[in-house]
Amino acid sequence: MMTLAAEIDHNGTSPEKLLAPVLSSFWDQPESWTLETYRRHEGYEGLRKALAMSPDDLIAYVKDSGLRGRGGAGFPTGMKWQFIPQGDGKPHYLVVNADESEPGTCKDIPLLFANPHSLIEGIVIACYAIRSSHAFIYLRGEVVPVLRRLHEAVREAYEAGYLGTNVLGSGLDLELTVHAGAGAYICGEETALLDSLEGRRGQPRLRPPFPAVAGLYACPTVVNNVESIASVPAILNRGKDWFKSMGSEKSPGFTLYSLSGHVTSPGQYEAPLGITLRQLLDMSGGIRAGHRLKFWTPGGSSTPMFTDEHLDVPLDYEGVGAAGSMLGTKALQCFDETTCVVRAVTRWTEFYAHESCGKCTPCREGTYWLVQLLRDIEAGKGEMADLDKLNDIADNINGKSFCALGDGAASPIFSSLKYFREEYEQHITGKGCPFDPAKSTAWADDKNTDGKNAHRGVNA
Repeated sequence: MMTLAAEIDHNGTSPEKLLAPVLSSFWDQPESWTLETYRRHEGYEGLRKALAMSPDDLIAYVKDSGLRGRGGAGFPTGMKWQFIPQGDGKPHYLVVNADESEPGTCKDIPLLFANPHSLIEGIVIACYAIRSSHAFIYLRGEVVPVLRRLHEAVREAYEAGYLGTNVLGSGLDLELTVHAGAGAYICGEETALLDSLEGRRGQPRLRPPFPAVAGLYACPTVVNNVESIASVPAILNRGKDWFKSMGSEKSPGFTLYSLSGHVTSPGQYEAPLGITLRQLLDMSGGIRAGHRLKFWTPGGSSTPMFTDEHLDVPLDYEGVGAAGSMLGTKALQCFDETTCVVRAVTRWTEFYAHESCGKCTPCREGTYWLVQLLRDIEAGKGEMADLDKLNDIADNINGKSFCALGDGAASPIFSSLKYFREEYEQHITGKGCPFDPAKSTAWADDKNTDGKNAHRGVNA
C-alpha cells in the first residue's frame, strides 16, 4: 500500500515536495484500525469541535470548505446536507455508500480496512448536522474481512460513547447499522442502494422525488460516499482554510487515487486534487519497464478513456471534464502498448451487460447487443458497418437509461472509437486480433466470456 500527498505546482511541473497524508497517514502502523490508534492521531477531535457548533453552522462550514463528493459525481457535500428539509416531523437518515464496485476502483475498501474510525467520526458529525438519529453503512458484501473490522470499530465507538445515547453529552442519540450487500454493481447507484437496504431488489428509482425528500423509508435521506464522509473530521479539526489550501479553486482538498495496471508500483496514492498522471507515474516508477502508456481511465472503466496525450491533464473535476472525460472515482487504470483496446472494451462491456438490472430497455437491450458486436469484431468476424452500429447503439443508451450504468457502458465505446478506430478496423480487415494475449497482463481471466469476472480488471 503506497500513500502520498503532494503539493502541486500549478504550472504543471513535478510536485515540489511531499506532504503528510491525511486519510492514509497511519495505514502502515500496527493495528491502525483500532480506536486507540485513531485517538493517538487526533481521532474524534473534529467531532468535539463540530458538536460545539449549531447544526446549521456546521452545514455552512462544510459547504464553505468546498468538499465535493468523492463517489464520482463531485456534488458539493455541504449542499447535499443542506437539501434535507428541517421541521418536517419525519426521521432523517444518513446512508453511506460503501458498495465500491467500479472496475479499477480501490479506495473506500482499503480506507475502511485500515482506518474505519475516520468514517464513523464523519458519520456522527454528518448526523448531527442533518439532525439524524440513525445512520447506515451499505458495505459490499464480498469483503468479509472489512465487514468484521468495521463491526469491531462500531462496537468500540459505542463503548467509548461516540455512538448511542447522548453522544459526548451533546443530546444527540445515534444508532449506526452496518449492512452487507449481496454483490450487485447496480446497488452502487444511490436509489438502487436504498431499495436494497429496504429489502427489495436493487433497481434505480425514477427521480423526482430525490432521496433528500423521499429516500430511505420515504424519509429525507443523505447518501454520501465513504471517502466524502471520512474527509469531514479532518476539515473540522484542521480548518476549512487548511483544506482549501490544497487542490484547485473549484476542486479543493485531498483525495485518494487508485493507480493500477501496467505500472511499476500500483496502489493508493493520496494527493491534492489537480495532480497529473505524469506526476503520479513519476512517483510510482512509471509504466512497467520496457513499455509505454497506450491508454488509461481517469475515473474507472465507466469514464471515457484517455491516451498518452492526456498525461498532463489536471486530475480534478474541471480539468478532466474539460479534456472530455470525468474524474469519477479516480481509478487510474493504465494500459501499455501490449493491450488490445477492442479486447479491453469488450471485457468492460460484458461486465456492464451482466450487471445491468434490466429495468430499462436502453441499458438492458443495448448492452447485450454491444457485447454481440464487440465479440464478433474481436474474433475477426465483424464488418466495417459494425463500427457505426456500435456508435449508434451506444448513442441510444447514453443519457436515456434510469441510471448512470448505461452512460458508463457507452463511454468506453465512444472514446475507444474516437482514439483507436484504426485498431477496430484492423480486427475486421485482418480477420482477428493483431495482439498477442500472452504478452499482456492486463486481464487476469483470459477465458472470461460472460462478464462475471470482468471486474477483476488490471493487476500488473
